[in-house]
Amino acid sequence: MSTHTELGTALRAWRGRIGPADVGLLAGSNRRVPGLRREELAVLAGISVDYLVQLEQGRAANPSPQVLGAFAHALRLNAVDRELLYRLAGAVVPPSGSVPCEVPPGVQRMIDRMSDTPLAVFTAAWDVVQWNPLWGELFGSPAALDPRANNLIWGHFAAPAPAPAGASRIERDAAHADAFERMMVSDLRRAADRYPDDRAVGELIDGLREANPRFAHLWNRYETVPMGRSHKTVIHAELGALVLDCDILTIERADLHIVLNWAAPGTGAAEKLSLLRERVANAAR
Repeated sequence: MSTHTELGTALRAWRGRIGPADVGLLAGSNRRVPGLRREELAVLAGISVDYLVQLEQGRAANPSPQVLGAFAHALRLNAVDRELLYRLAGAVVPPSGSVPCEVPPGVQRMIDRMSDTPLAVFTAAWDVVQWNPLWGELFGSPAALDPRANNLIWGHFAAPAPAPAGASRIERDAAHADAFERMMVSDLRRAADRYPDDRAVGELIDGLREANPRFAHLWNRYETVPMGRSHKTVIHAELGALVLDCDILTIERADLHIVLNWAAPGTGAAEKLSLLRERVANAAR
């Protein structure tokens, strides 16, 4: 299938999942199929119905950036789908605004069901969005930190002020620290590429380059490292050392990262996590 035909298929699929009410149109009672009609999308995008038909059938190519922008707005495309739209049209993806921080309802339901795992949600630029009580018991509440320290990459590289009393600290051996740092810098570069007009991301990167030579070195390597598992030791203020593995679940449509921490079954770390779970359960009663 050519990209021209794929563009048409994608437009039809996106048109089919947007209801008239979603874009402020009245839905009549005689609608036989869900979604927007071609006539409705054409009006919203400011093009002729005939041109839309040609695009959907693969008989027209290279729609202008203005038309693509109108499609993205009318079809309520998220950042991932918007990038796909431009790629299928053979166009350069323009800046896409600010890094999103909204947790979709479906993702929130999934997070709520994982209450027995220390879990936090971060934006594409690694600002914390939310955390569950078990994360707060393990690491300390991010609400007690300086706002900039709530960025995971800043907190690691920028030598923040001492953590509040009772907070945990994280230790990694040299190999795991190197892998973690390369992974995080690479992912921050991906966020900067996706959101080049987000001033906060640019200021974060400039601050990190100034604050930490190691970050500046890694940033200048332009290295591409996939997201993966990391390994660390958490020194809890009361329970001592917990050796944990960390997995990162990326929610592409919302452009969020969910960070989860695990302890190997039958270990002292697993027993200590159980104690923290009991503390959270007792606090909720």
